[in-house]
Amino acid sequence: MSATQTAHSAAAQLLPLAEELDKNKVTPGVLGFIVFAVIGVAVWMLMKSMNKHMKRVDFEEKPAEAAAPAAVTEPKATS
Repeated sequence: MSATQTAHSAAAQLLPLAEELDKNKVTPGVLGFIVFAVIGVAVWMLMKSMNKHMKRVDFEEKPAEAAAPAAVTEPKATS
């Protein structure tokens, strides 16, 4: 059985199911797909832009050794 014959037989089995659908039922249709695709492309572009901006950030973390003596030298309050 070739791929086209398989596809035709699958379509023939699903065709009666499609006719049983309620014609008054609201479905997303082509417009829903287009809106979903546009949102997906927009998210992809935003992620790409965010990655570009994050690569520009120049952040150097201070060594942990420099931060430790500062905590030791603080004067203690006496009561």
